[in-house]
Amino acid sequence: MSDHITISGVIGTDPSVTFGKNGTPITSFRLASRQSHHDQAKDEWIVDESCWYSVKTFRQLATNAGKSLNKGEHIVVTGRLVVRKWTNAEKSGTSVEIIADSVGHDLTWYTTTPVRSVAPSRTSTDQAEPDPVESPESEESASAFEAERGQVDPAGDGFVPIDTDADVDAYARLDS
Repeated sequence: MSDHITISGVIGTDPSVTFGKNGTPITSFRLASRQSHHDQAKDEWIVDESCWYSVKTFRQLATNAGKSLNKGEHIVVTGRLVVRKWTNAEKSGTSVEIIADSVGHDLTWYTTTPVRSVAPSRTSTDQAEPDPVESPESEESASAFEAERGQVDPAGDGFVPIDTDADVDAYARLDS
């Protein structure tokens, strides 16, 4: 079974970053989503049992999630819900997993300051799509391109501040 789903909840485990056979980054964590309802007779909120999901992110989303998410934080996850039955010698059960398309902090709980991540350099074996706005031809032009757009990585950690005006202009060009 595979459906598209959006869940808000609390990260229940420290996000774990691993790498697939071809070097693809994968970040995994458990997410607890709980609902509550108001009991009018008692005039109090009742917290229902939590639903637990395994969440997996891949590629750039995995890299950013690994650097941005921590156990105990409130987040929103959108992705494909995958439910699988499993059996081993002793037990059987059902696993519920979300293959995430996007993940972000829940702004009901936080305010954020966005920081643009720098995509890793591509190798000739990558089949990734080129940047839809502009695609520099070489490493030198890539650095010039990033500097021109205000995408300088001052800390060297793969993240750069967003230049909102340049980004709005770039996306406006895509829409026209």
